[in-house]
Amino acid sequence: MPDLTVTPRIGLVAATAAGRRHAHTVVAAWPHARLVEGESATDALRTAWAQCDAVVAFLATGAVVRILAPLLADKRSDPAVVVVDEAARHAVALLGGHAGGGNDLAEQVGALLDARPVITTATDTVGLPGLDTLGWPVQGAVAAVSRAILDGEPVQLIADAHWPLPALPPNVHPQPIATPIAADGVDSGATADGGYRLLVTDRVVPLDGRTAVLRPPSLVAGVGASRGVPAAEVAELLRRVLAEAGLDPASLRCLASADVKADEAGILSTADALGVPLVTWPATRLAAVDVPHPSEVVRAAVGTPSVAEAAALLGPAGRPADATLLVGKTATAMATVAVARHAPRGRLAVVGLGPGAADLRTPRAVAELRRAAVVVGLDQYLDQVRDVLRPGTRVLSSGLGAEEARARAAVAEAVAGRAVALIGSGDAGVYAMASPALEYADERIDVVGVPGVTAALAAGALLGAPLGHDHAYVSLSDLHTPWEVIERRVTAAAEGDFVTVFYNPRSRARDWQLGKALGILAAHRPPDTPVGVVRNASRPGERVHLDTVATLDPAVVDMYSVVVVGSSDTRLVAGRMVTPRGYRWRS
Repeated sequence: MPDLTVTPRIGLVAATAAGRRHAHTVVAAWPHARLVEGESATDALRTAWAQCDAVVAFLATGAVVRILAPLLADKRSDPAVVVVDEAARHAVALLGGHAGGGNDLAEQVGALLDARPVITTATDTVGLPGLDTLGWPVQGAVAAVSRAILDGEPVQLIADAHWPLPALPPNVHPQPIATPIAADGVDSGATADGGYRLLVTDRVVPLDGRTAVLRPPSLVAGVGASRGVPAAEVAELLRRVLAEAGLDPASLRCLASADVKADEAGILSTADALGVPLVTWPATRLAAVDVPHPSEVVRAAVGTPSVAEAAALLGPAGRPADATLLVGKTATAMATVAVARHAPRGRLAVVGLGPGAADLRTPRAVAELRRAAVVVGLDQYLDQVRDVLRPGTRVLSSGLGAEEARARAAVAEAVAGRAVALIGSGDAGVYAMASPALEYADERIDVVGVPGVTAALAAGALLGAPLGHDHAYVSLSDLHTPWEVIERRVTAAAEGDFVTVFYNPRSRARDWQLGKALGILAAHRPPDTPVGVVRNASRPGERVHLDTVATLDPAVVDMYSVVVVGSSDTRLVAGRMVTPRGYRWRS
């Protein structure tokens, strides 16, 4: 799916003054969009279709359908089309909903023009993941299997390994892992009644009207070559090697080679044509990999006894222990290819949910929650996002004080090969779940960090601009940090004249630490230094309280609060805390 946030070619077509006004609004906001002109709207629309990756037409839906119908070829290559009415009330994803990114484009155009996105893709409307939205190539009877999933018919899920798939509904039944899935497909879970199947494999298998195949990124092709090797020779050798091994090129994750081949045009062109990256390794790393067919001739030439086989086994992550060499080095006059299969890696997304309000939750956070098959988190945070989760998502919830258990559970699920999201409030890396989880997350899994709006930022926005200059975050909880250490850090912030943000400031069991910390700061601040207390930022019961370092009563603070103590330069301007950055008004 194209990334429409960076696509340089979005064509806008308008026939009326109102449509052109809306188009100019889009052009002003998106440097990758342009208004396409023509002798008529028909000409302009056809030009945009031919020249652009996506089209936004400010025309009637019927007119767009009649003009574009003769031009339709394949949803995997046709541009996405979104239609916006004259009043900009609706942005209709007309074509290329998944494969072309039309649904995402409709959402983005709608947000820009304050129009309502209209999305009719069946899987999106019921919250199911489309088979063509999982990030992997999909082949075969995609529409038929997708419809079976939507209709609740039994679908067998047959995979050759524990790939980290998102949650799938209960009518998709995982079968025992087949290693590998039979090349003829006959033994791969075929049902007597000809039921629907979803295969996950890099093997070439027969396709029928009831089978769809997801191609996981499991294969790495190691490539060695003489200087000046033609791209056609590399591509043809790779095609032949994969075909003879019964492997599908759609499962290629990357090409791999030696550093000295990083600029080899024939290899780079082959990678570009396949749409995969080229990963290169220094000769010393390649030489350390045990391969079945080392060559002293190759060692003399490039400093390692193997390029193709060693690079295939190293892959993109440098973990030959996770790989199996499927095809040993095969050579032509100027090129050498080997192919390795890399075991799936579990996926752990550490997701910050923001301060609580749904509209302060990032789109990436939502996407990761919908990408996960298992979501782990504190019960009250999970309650905030249950409406976002896909049907079939497994939820592991626990109460306060079980941070380490949640971290271990999330990592264990990822190590087992699953797609996991571990959630925390604010930003998961700030006094939240990222740190304990990553203490246990070793190189066996892939980790994705999703930033969130922290409590300090949410509180700062409500207070004004208290964080406009240098500031420090300090947690006053001594459950994991001795008070002597906390006191030393508060003193350092006071002596450095930092704006200081206190997390975990006060609870029923810890009712004296905040007063002690304020006393330390008061010794280094004017008594009228502003202090802001924000409780339940962006959540029901939100409250903002302004005071001074000399007069704040700690009793107004609890564990749902964030306390922001200004520096000696922080002032109140029209009832808002402002810490100047030293610009002209400062003097």
